[in-house]
Amino acid sequence: MNTNLDGTSPKKGVSAIAPKEGGGFPNPGLPPHPKRQSDLSKAAEKRAEKLVAAMFLLSIVGTAVFIAAYFVVTPTGPNLFAESETPQAVWWSNLITGLGLAVAVFFIGAAAVHWAKTLMPDEEWVEERHDIASSPEDRDEAAAILRDGIAETGIARRPLIVTTMVAALAALPIAVLAPLSTLGPLPGNKLHHTFWGHNPGQRLARDHDGTPIKLSDVAMNSIFHVMPEGLTHETEHFLEERAKAAAVIVRIDPKLAKNEESMAMGVDGVLAFSKICTHVGCPVALYEQQTHHMLCPCHQSTFDVTDGAKVIFGPAHRPLPQLPIEVDAEGYLVAPGDFTEPIGPSFWNIHKDK
Repeated sequence: MNTNLDGTSPKKGVSAIAPKEGGGFPNPGLPPHPKRQSDLSKAAEKRAEKLVAAMFLLSIVGTAVFIAAYFVVTPTGPNLFAESETPQAVWWSNLITGLGLAVAVFFIGAAAVHWAKTLMPDEEWVEERHDIASSPEDRDEAAAILRDGIAETGIARRPLIVTTMVAALAALPIAVLAPLSTLGPLPGNKLHHTFWGHNPGQRLARDHDGTPIKLSDVAMNSIFHVMPEGLTHETEHFLEERAKAAAVIVRIDPKLAKNEESMAMGVDGVLAFSKICTHVGCPVALYEQQTHHMLCPCHQSTFDVTDGAKVIFGPAHRPLPQLPIEVDAEGYLVAPGDFTEPIGPSFWNIHKDK
């Protein structure tokens, strides 16, 4: 039984290792290395190898599910579980593609961890620190150690694991590349036109109830959120057309105008502009009546309505496109054509011929 230097017994939990001569404590060394089941049994080793291979195969299955779901469980196209272009279709598409990708990535990691814990060498080694500079002999020795380490991983002796690992790693990038096939075709001139241009002469209607707006309805310094009167739920691609056609009208005192060209596209100080910010497409929905500034709440881009909605602050780089308006025989506001420029954020050929 170990005792302290004075002959007394140590308290529970207190080390009884005697100090070595000259001070300090002796190196207690490493604890005994516990053997794993795969170290003691060939059958256990084989089971571990098969489990690792099975997890790599599950990763491949996950990749296949993701790719298949991307094409047959889509939110706006084919969907095996719900009607296309419904919230349920979006839900199923997100669920199946998300689960497929999660399984593909998770089981690659799980297989690598299980491989390391059950089959790769896990004994601890202690090497004394030596001079940083190494001789050619040391470099040759280091290279030999690397070769031995690779040999110890058992890669050469475990073709099943290697084959399934390579297959899983090769299949995973396909899940990333598959969506690239649906990026085309090029949009052509679709970004240059909205429902206003496809159907000239549309009355401006209140966004919330679809009732047309008369010039006399627009009070000084007021703002209306508007849509084309003919844009209904029965319209083909309703949500896309609605997103592009969103506009606002404001009324200012013509005496405050700084841009004659912009005022000429309005009626008695009533001006119409796209509601879509030219920075990243957020809705420009805030209007300051005293300053006549329109504000985008996302990144604070600010547009001066008295000067053709030019940018006076924020990250946007071009004015809000203006919608020319007129008054028809019954006093209703109508749009004879489309916005003066493509709506929304800028893109590579925004000023290309329409």
